[in-house]
Amino acid sequence: MRLVTFQQPGSVPEAGIVEGNLVDGGKVQGLGIDMLTVCAAGRVPEPRGPSFDLTAVKLMAPVPRPPKIICVGLNYRDHAAESKSEIPKVPTIFSKFSNVVIGPGDPIVLPKASRKPDYEAEFAFVIGRGGRHIPAAQALDHVLGYTIVNDVSARDFQTATTQWLMGKTFDTFAPMGPWIVTKDEIPDPHALDISLEIGGETLQSSNTREMVFRVPELIEYVSTAVTLEPGDVFITGTPAGVGFGRKPPRWLKPGEEVIIRISGIGELRNPTVAET
Repeated sequence: MRLVTFQQPGSVPEAGIVEGNLVDGGKVQGLGIDMLTVCAAGRVPEPRGPSFDLTAVKLMAPVPRPPKIICVGLNYRDHAAESKSEIPKVPTIFSKFSNVVIGPGDPIVLPKASRKPDYEAEFAFVIGRGGRHIPAAQALDHVLGYTIVNDVSARDFQTATTQWLMGKTFDTFAPMGPWIVTKDEIPDPHALDISLEIGGETLQSSNTREMVFRVPELIEYVSTAVTLEPGDVFITGTPAGVGFGRKPPRWLKPGEEVIIRISGIGELRNPTVAET
């Protein structure tokens, strides 16, 4: 099942379920209409509202304002190699601010302050039922489903210090979507093809089996320190092929369209524009 946050013209965003070319919206079986409420329910709701054609509504990020965005660095073996970094022995965790999330089709704004804006195709998962000290054996019970995120990065800001946050969290630097595919639709999240294309050129191509730390390990590790909440989004790392690892480096430019595809989920498309 595909869960979305969508907006009708002149209306407020609401949660819905995509079936074919339609999205079923409105209140859902007493759960309210926002995606965080759906996540907190820990189950997929039955639609209790009207249906709309997908072309007549705007799809937003499925979780427009996650409580936490938990990012994992250097989590693909080939990306660690192109970064000239050792394979990490424990997960490298950082974050993005939640207000930088944008949806499918929204423009990535390339900041005037950075000369090295970069792309990162990432497989992400969304927490349903929260908790603390979650063992890996029970971790998937806390996952609602899976989505796509572009971990856009200003490399000059990221590498200016040992802390990555500033380079990762410019406005619009977390495109997400187009929907959450519930976990029952993806039996093995560690066997999914992932790729990124710009201008007809495939720049990243890998499979989630190459992840160093997998979904259960990440949940167990992070939940030793912090309580996970419904709607938290884990961004699990990017494979090789990012702009700074290419020779010569390949930075994002205004007027492009970045397309990320993950098998079983779909594709996330976002144009790039210059900051004015």
